[in-house]
Amino acid sequence: MKLDDETQGMLAGEFGPVRQWAAHHQVTVGNFFDAEDLVPVGQAHIMADTEATGSSGVEFLEELAKAPQNQRRVRIPTITDPRGVDFNAYKRLKQTDGMVDLERRLIAAFEAFGVLMTNTCINYQTILPPVHGEHLAFGDTGVVIYSNAVLGARSNFEGGPSALSAALTGRTPRYGYHLEQNRVGTIHYEVSHQPRDLSDWGALGGIVGRRTDSYWRVPVVSGLKSVPNSDEMKHFGAAAASFGSLAMFHIPGVTPEAPDIAAAFGGNPIPKAEAIAAADFEAFYESYAARGDKVDVVVFSAPQLSLLEMEQVANLCDGRRIHSGTTLIAVTSPEIKFAADRMGLTKRIEASGAIVLEGVCFYQSYAREMAEANGWKRLMSNSAKLVNIIGGYGYKPTLATMEKCVDCAVAGKVL
Repeated sequence: MKLDDETQGMLAGEFGPVRQWAAHHQVTVGNFFDAEDLVPVGQAHIMADTEATGSSGVEFLEELAKAPQNQRRVRIPTITDPRGVDFNAYKRLKQTDGMVDLERRLIAAFEAFGVLMTNTCINYQTILPPVHGEHLAFGDTGVVIYSNAVLGARSNFEGGPSALSAALTGRTPRYGYHLEQNRVGTIHYEVSHQPRDLSDWGALGGIVGRRTDSYWRVPVVSGLKSVPNSDEMKHFGAAAASFGSLAMFHIPGVTPEAPDIAAAFGGNPIPKAEAIAAADFEAFYESYAARGDKVDVVVFSAPQLSLLEMEQVANLCDGRRIHSGTTLIAVTSPEIKFAADRMGLTKRIEASGAIVLEGVCFYQSYAREMAEANGWKRLMSNSAKLVNIIGGYGYKPTLATMEKCVDCAVAGKVL
């Protein structure tokens, strides 16, 4: 790899052992992916939940954080993905004091680096949205695919150590979606059934993700009759990343690098389109159906809810009561939670008996332990990403619209 003098100095230990570790990590990753050099990045986003790091990961970060301040402080704006524990609500979910203690230790370590504890997977809706052409070191898959496709920024999926290394050095290996030649369309889908709500957009993302099934392929989706809004793109991208490990997509006339279908494929021949029809949506929903089952928990999470989604939940909960045998959880970012509190949305949601969580993600919150402690099995959500992931934690997931999810939470069963 071609390294500038400063990076060479970091590798030699001239900037202390913490930046030396970071530079060495990046060179190792860069060599694996045949990166020619490192590219300066404007932001870093670190996966920060304690379920992923575990106690050994926290101890590792605490050891790095003992370095002198000038050797450990991040060089670029650095933010975090959701935590695993909401300190104000963990007892209601039957999470343990041990989980809380580990979370507090992780926060203290990150703050010693100068990391901002934003605790969100929707930073592009709440913190500092990336701009077209900006190189980034982002961790969360939903954040990466939204930043690449919807905003035209440039990032790969950065694991926690890689994102922290980028924060400490201000650069990341230049491979994958930092390179223009990897950002053009490689497969074509044409949609004849138009998505109607967020669960439909997630279902479409799941269908596209399953069929594409490769980090290195870039789907182009045509046939859509309307321009999706930010929440719709959020659910589509998060599901595509979850079901297919996708980091990029194009919608001609919508996403910035695809003003038309020819541009989406970079001037290369346009492949014959694979059809996505109503029957594909029906089959996708049917694979998660569970009519008549008791509903243990309804979760709106993964991604966290925007302010508009919080309003939708509040409107659906007004004047109703969640069934005594069912728990309804709405998850959002700290910034959106503050706004929802100010506008009375939180109060309206919680008046129904539902729980509003901030700064966490359900499947990163010791989901298996919560299921065992609360006796949860059947989970409903309007998030295709969540229903794809949560089965691995022992749940039986069902995908439905937000309206149907609330109706089922009130009824206590799948309608």
